[in-house]
Amino acid sequence: MDAELSQRLTQLLDHLDHWLPPAPEPVNWQTEVAALWQRHPLGGRLVAVPPRDALTLDDLLGIERQKAALVDNTRAFLRGLPANHALLWGARGSGKSSVVRALLNALAGEGLRLVQIDRHELSSLPILVEQLRHQPQRFVVYCDDLSFEGNDDAYKALKSVLDGALTGPPENVLLYATSNRRHLLPESMDDNSGTRLVGEELHHGDAVEEKISLSDRFGLWLSFHPFNQATYLDMCAHWVERVGGEVSFDDAARAEALRFATLRGGRSGRTAWQFAAHWVGRKRLHANG
Repeated sequence: MDAELSQRLTQLLDHLDHWLPPAPEPVNWQTEVAALWQRHPLGGRLVAVPPRDALTLDDLLGIERQKAALVDNTRAFLRGLPANHALLWGARGSGKSSVVRALLNALAGEGLRLVQIDRHELSSLPILVEQLRHQPQRFVVYCDDLSFEGNDDAYKALKSVLDGALTGPPENVLLYATSNRRHLLPESMDDNSGTRLVGEELHHGDAVEEKISLSDRFGLWLSFHPFNQATYLDMCAHWVERVGGEVSFDDAARAEALRFATLRGGRSGRTAWQFAAHWVGRKRLHANG
């Protein structure tokens, strides 16, 4: 009977092998500087990835204050000094994600390691943090375009890791997030129904307090705003020079850059890069016949 049961269990495990995820290769953090977190039903795994590009901090114009604050915060963290979780929020295309990529390129040599987690995978964030807790390296866990819908409970896992659990985040992990929303959660008029005036003090209701409490757990807030025209044109000139080589940013390019921004509905670093790709690509195409 025992032999028969053992045989049946072996057959069952053979069938289950086809459904189990492959055993992950451990990331060699001595040589790798970035990884993606992939959740699966049994937890999750880290997959090493090369840096996306060679973007530098000097490539990002018009956000000098934000760059300096993020670099100082990250360097303090890398040296074992007190540092804050960071929320980069503001206008789309204004450099929030780009500054994190450039930060990795700038500070990887000083020990920075970056792990990106998708906002849809945040429920497994505590598992990821525990995997990093006992590593000798120092990690920034990065979530791009972070926001939550009204019925999304994943933000509770983020709150717990940031400041809510008894153990707290490990000293070798910081969380950086980018978002178009400062408070991360959707806000409605109904949220204000619980607000009341006590003496001369405004007391928010539970709904507002819940939404504010999440972003409050990020100690460093950096706001990003749409560019003015002069900064936008400086960015266009920079990227045309970077990707165009012999293609110059002349009066014709300047006029086309302004028209491009008008058609796109706004001025931003992303729009400047897109214009440069459009302008340089078209110039080289016609030059080659």
